[in-house]
Parts: sequence; structure tokens; C-alpha cells
Amino acid sequence: MSVLYDYFRAPDSRSAIDWAIGPGGDWRQYSGTGLDDHGADWIDAKNLDPSVVLGQLIAFAQGVLFQALSATPVLIWPDKQSWPPGEQRLGQQSPWDEGLFLEQLPDEWITLLADIDDEQLPRLAQQWMSIEEISFADPDDAKDSIETFCALARRTRDHGHNLYCKSVV
Repeated sequence: MSVLYDYFRAPDSRSAIDWAIGPGGDWRQYSGTGLDDHGADWIDAKNLDPSVVLGQLIAFAQGVLFQALSATPVLIWPDKQSWPPGEQRLGQQSPWDEGLFLEQLPDEWITLLADIDDEQLPRLAQQWMSIEEISFADPDDAKDSIETFCALARRTRDHGHNLYCKSVV
């Protein structure tokens, strides 16, 4: 079983939930429309998860240890308060069983990615290639992925939006 990750920008979490999950977060009402159908600016990051893989890139760019990151992605769907993990409700399927999750990336990550310049790319690509959680074909593959994230972060910042990651098991 694999997990796929789509990163996209949206003006707010309500829009992000509507676009990625379904109206008001009701995944059962999902119309089958994708991020493209909502006009979202998004990237298919395949197996580049936000917390560990992207988090390590952020740590390299900040020049800190991964464990020292002060901010991490925040789960916004399923909502732990409206439906706590593990809770069962008679006649209802738990959103936690859907294998669909939505996280918001920290603002400082957006700023950091948006500010990465071309001179930093070779060093960051080499560092990112060294992590065990992901396997890049070569340094150019890692560099291309960084450039893609940086470009999305710049557009996110320029539009005053937030950056989200939808994961699907």
C-alpha cells in the first residue's frame, strides 16, 4: 500500500477542505471532482510526505537538525474534535477509516521555500538525496522537486494563500 501526496494552495482551510475532501468536509458527498476542477494550483508530489520528507528539506534549508524544527504541518481533516480518532458511531463510517488526510503547512515553511535561491539548490539537492525516506533518481531529480516546491510556495505567498497537503492511502 502506498500513500500519494498532492500539495496545493488555497485561500483558507474551508476552501481547502471543500476542494480536497468534499463540501464542508463530508467525504461521502465528494462529487468526484479533483483539485483541477476547482481551479487549484497544485502539484502531484507522489511519495514526498509533508512531515518527514519535506520537513527534512526545510531543516536543511534552515540549517538545523530535523528534530529541531519549530513548526510542523497541522492536520485539519479529519477534525480530531468533531470526531476523535478511534471513536465509533452507530451506523456511521469514521472519516479516519477513509485513508484521506489534509494538512496545512506552516507559514514559515512557505516563506522559507519561497526564499530559496538558485545558488542553494545544488547543496540542498545533495543533502535531500541523502535521507533514507525517499529515493531520488539523481541530484537533478531532487533539484527539480525542490524547484517545484519553491515555485508553488512563491505563488502561495504572492497570492496570500496557505499551502496544504492532501494525502491518500
